[in-house]
Amino acid sequence: MFSKESRRNKIRARIRSRVTGTAQKPRLSVFRSNKFIYAQLIDDVNGKTLVATSSRALTEKVAKVDSSSLVGKTLAEKAIAAGITEVVFDRGGYLYHGRVKALADGAREGGLKF
Repeated sequence: MFSKESRRNKIRARIRSRVTGTAQKPRLSVFRSNKFIYAQLIDDVNGKTLVATSSRALTEKVAKVDSSSLVGKTLAEKAIAAGITEVVFDRGGYLYHGRVKALADGAREGGLKF
């Protein structure tokens, strides 16, 4: 029997074995804590984070799913300003549902393609 965390880590390792980011098409990595959600664009070839944002940076108080959508839009704005339009999505072992899906949809609305 797997705990939630070990199950997520197993799924995460499987995803990471297939998904890598480059400078032209970085990896959009998602981390979700109980309170906040974090997203960053990573160039795995050079081992650098190109753009990062989180719900901690938001000033207004909104529901978690709505804040995830705002984080996605903010990340997309920063990425486009940095000259990045295409990304590879890495859900980090989380189910593509709820806050993770809201972040992805927000990033797509902001102009990122994946």
